[in-house]
Amino acid sequence: MDHVVRDVICKSGYGEQFCHRTGHSIGKETHGNGANLDGLETRDNRKILPGSLFSIEPGIYLPGEFGVRSETNIFVGFDGQVHVTGGDLQTEILPILGL
Repeated sequence: MDHVVRDVICKSGYGEQFCHRTGHSIGKETHGNGANLDGLETRDNRKILPGSLFSIEPGIYLPGEFGVRSETNIFVGFDGQVHVTGGDLQTEILPILGL
């Protein structure tokens, strides 16, 4: 999954500004012990199994300018169906500025 996300960002010219993992498994206390979605720190070849919950949260950071990060959570049901969690699609960007 990381390769797909990273490829889109790199082809858009922002590969060097994408400096963290794509996402992570989600357990009872936020970060879970399931399969990693990338090879940023270690290579993980485990499959995403039914009953898994994980995030996809790519971000691009332009030092001294701004950063953008989007998070989508995905649940793979026990029947193999993929469910994207959350509400309505986001239609606007709300800037969060430091004081």
